[in-house]
Amino acid sequence: MSRPVHFEIHASDPERSATFYRELFGWTIDKWGGPMDYWQIVTGEEGTPGINGGLMRRMGDAPAEGAAVNAFVCTIGVADCDASVTKAVTLGGTVALPKAPIPGVGWLAYVKDLDGNIMGLLQPDEGAA
Repeated sequence: MSRPVHFEIHASDPERSATFYRELFGWTIDKWGGPMDYWQIVTGEEGTPGINGGLMRRMGDAPAEGAAVNAFVCTIGVADCDASVTKAVTLGGTVALPKAPIPGVGWLAYVKDLDGNIMGLLQPDEGAA
């Protein structure tokens, strides 16, 4: 069975987006020394659940407002969904879908980053209803 092992975020201004994700999630994001503009993202300690990813310069227009999603949406585990949504908005993001219960799982909201990329924010809570 195949599993996701890496993700990429496409951004019009990668340095600005790196700051957004560093401040929102505490990720480590460093520019790669390779032949292209690419930033490596470490989302947690080695040996813990989750995957790492990358950030790269968008090669075209940002997603149009209101357009259907045409990519995989990554969902990030957070300790407090409300606080994470508030922080995303404070950092310049927007709410794509307000927080809602996923019974037996937790609280889920969708936000957009500075380039309109959508991500899920999931607060585990088996009692969510």
